[in-house]
Amino acid sequence: MPSVHVNLADRSYDIVIGRQLISSIGDRAAELLNCRRCAVVTDSHVAPLYAEAVLRSLTENGIDPILIKVPAGETSKSMSAVEDVCRQMILAGLDRKAFLIALGGGVIGDLAGFAASIFLRGIPFIQVPTTLLSQVDSSVGGKTGVNTPEGKNLLGTFSQPALVIADVATLHTLPQRVYQEGFAEVIKHAAIRDASMFEAIIDIADGQGSLTELVKRNVEIKARIVEQDEHEITGERALLNFGHTIGHAIEASAGYGELFHGEAIALGMIAAARLSSELAGLPPAAVSQLEDLFKRIDLPTRLPENISTEIILDHMKHDKKFSEGKIRFILLRALGDAFVSHDVSTEHITDAIKGLRF
Repeated sequence: MPSVHVNLADRSYDIVIGRQLISSIGDRAAELLNCRRCAVVTDSHVAPLYAEAVLRSLTENGIDPILIKVPAGETSKSMSAVEDVCRQMILAGLDRKAFLIALGGGVIGDLAGFAASIFLRGIPFIQVPTTLLSQVDSSVGGKTGVNTPEGKNLLGTFSQPALVIADVATLHTLPQRVYQEGFAEVIKHAAIRDASMFEAIIDIADGQGSLTELVKRNVEIKARIVEQDEHEITGERALLNFGHTIGHAIEASAGYGELFHGEAIALGMIAAARLSSELAGLPPAAVSQLEDLFKRIDLPTRLPENISTEIILDHMKHDKKFSEGKIRFILLRALGDAFVSHDVSTEHITDAIKGLRF
């Protein structure tokens, strides 16, 4: 069975990728963790599909679980939701020998991971991502967090999971729009590190190729970057933010849940690619290749008219990538060759946002 090891000394863990893995969660948890109680945190969409199988697997392996459900959607990435999850764990009598399972997409992974990192000053957690976006990106690397009205993921921690279980069979139950948005992060990995993956993306879009292999290739890219720069200090991990500076601001400006994360990031990547052509020599043909691929996946390539440039810029002021008034922006020299630039001005960004309307 395919797996990827993330080597982070005493915080190392495995990412297991395959099909029909949900029923093995209890076996893996019992073998890995010396814990007999746990919380399974999921949302109102995922719970009817997979919660029963997860709970059964846990109880069959001598683990006593409680189920905590939150409303599906980006609005659950909030401090009030974190408090609710933690209080339910307290009321259920969970202690520091308990662990948590995050069963769902990126919202659940970020929310539940954050709750685990602060509950009684930290308990282990297992990521069980059920969307393409969370399997290839958000479940790996240890970033947890919630949103505020001012911006995305402004409150959070670095807290590595004990294990990631990516069951690609869960992707077949996703609504089409949710499935498609995950390709934004796949395209991002190809753009910053592995241009050869564009062919595999097209194959999947055409109903061919292996989803398991595609997820594994993406996870390997992210794992190697995280190993080099776990806490985003040297700048290597910042490459994973390609398209996210503008994309996060667009997502917040639209209102969380109006534009899905991957949809907003697709727009952010188009803007970043155009800036790369202007400032870093990215060939115009490469920009067109990216835009054509987004269209093929049915991701947006034009900014909705009701989102003003001024509101997007206002949200960007709160971005974590601003330091001493300067923006750390990811550009491409070529597809597969990304770098951190400090030479992108507010004027450049303003023009790039305006360009998304045409």
